[in-house]
Amino acid sequence: MICPDPTPERALPFAGDPIVVAAALCAASDAPHLLYERDGAVVWSEGESAVVEVAGRSVRSYGTGAAAEERPAGAHPLATAGRLLEARIGGTVSAHGWLSFELTHAYHGGETRDDETLARFVVPEREIHLTATTVVLRADGPEALDDLERRLRRAMVEGGEPSAERVAVDLDEHADRYRVAVADAVRAIRAGELDKAIVSRSVAVPGEVDLPASYVAGRRGHLPARSFLLRHGGWEAAGFSPEIVARVDTAGSVTAQPLAGTRALTGDAEADAVRRAELRRDAKEVYEHAVSVRLVQEELASVCRPESVCTEEFMDVAERGSVQHLASRLRGRLAEGSDRWDALAALFPAVTASGIPKGPALDVIRRAEDTGRGLYSGAIVRLEADGTLDAALVLRTVLRRDGRTWLRAGAGVVAGSDPERELEETREKLRAVSGHLVPANASADRTRSEVVGVAAVTAS
Repeated sequence: MICPDPTPERALPFAGDPIVVAAALCAASDAPHLLYERDGAVVWSEGESAVVEVAGRSVRSYGTGAAAEERPAGAHPLATAGRLLEARIGGTVSAHGWLSFELTHAYHGGETRDDETLARFVVPEREIHLTATTVVLRADGPEALDDLERRLRRAMVEGGEPSAERVAVDLDEHADRYRVAVADAVRAIRAGELDKAIVSRSVAVPGEVDLPASYVAGRRGHLPARSFLLRHGGWEAAGFSPEIVARVDTAGSVTAQPLAGTRALTGDAEADAVRRAELRRDAKEVYEHAVSVRLVQEELASVCRPESVCTEEFMDVAERGSVQHLASRLRGRLAEGSDRWDALAALFPAVTASGIPKGPALDVIRRAEDTGRGLYSGAIVRLEADGTLDAALVLRTVLRRDGRTWLRAGAGVVAGSDPERELEETREKLRAVSGHLVPANASADRTRSEVVGVAAVTAS
């Protein structure tokens, strides 16, 4: 057994599966938590030592060890939240949070309410960072680290592959309404009101779903840009983000990764190659992608040195579960006087989940969709102690709130859109998640391969 470490951090060897083990930690937790994965490395965070919440007209912070505080949200509520958060953490620990799609109204017009939480950031009480070879535990003192290590060992024993049972979902729910909404959006675009709008629809998930098991099942079927398993602030979600909204590193480099233009990905190599070639030459899909890249260039230029903004990759094809997308990557370096909150505000909401221009697109979305989006097409944000910001777009996600569970998907509507094709695109995207929903109380197909990791993590 490892002797207690007097520091709040403990590094251990590890030989388990980070995704399975972190999901098991989530399944065993009654506290607010977030699992955030990038390229196979996972950060699991639990508890809330400090919270910063953004509402329509105010930003408030509360937690342990400091008095609650409230400030006007102002014209840049993310910057206000950032100042409150950084005052709480002193810039030396990590944090995480989420942005709802409705936060966009604070920046691009529309009504916001002060009784609605638009964004929420949390300083966790404990964290475990997992890679294929190591884990790092972070908690408040040796006893807390000992407890965290015990929980890690238990998760490695209890974690396993999920049941093969699945929850059936009706992917045609609201199909007729969606066709009408797309046709209305096309008329608005042809009338010159805007260039593009992302029109979405939701489908209900019947019965109870095991979100941690569904996350593991879904992650097995995806190569996402990021993935996450969330529970805090009234939201629960398991998602496989196809793209980032923004990443800002310690050198001030800002990266965006717009995906626009879609075809199905079925696993049939020959048929998928035909669809990929079709995607690259389809005039509607290429136009939709090109105008999205153009807007991202403009948004980066608003906060970056203009000469630094460049398109590093243009119209590659990225495979994301049940679909393949045209994909580009853009980068810039923050201008003097701009920071990570300015970059996030400039790029949020992602153009690939809103439209062009964003203000008129919001009007079309409000008319087309019967309910607010909430977390869907918002962002999950990871803030590192070194100043790095990483924000994943909330798409390809199963959502739960107030006893209801649902999926949602949209398609980019332009002047050349066909309502039937856009409806089929939403089905293709919904399948990325619907085929991985594990019912609650299903018998897990447990494997004991992770037990090997227990010996590694507990060896003295």
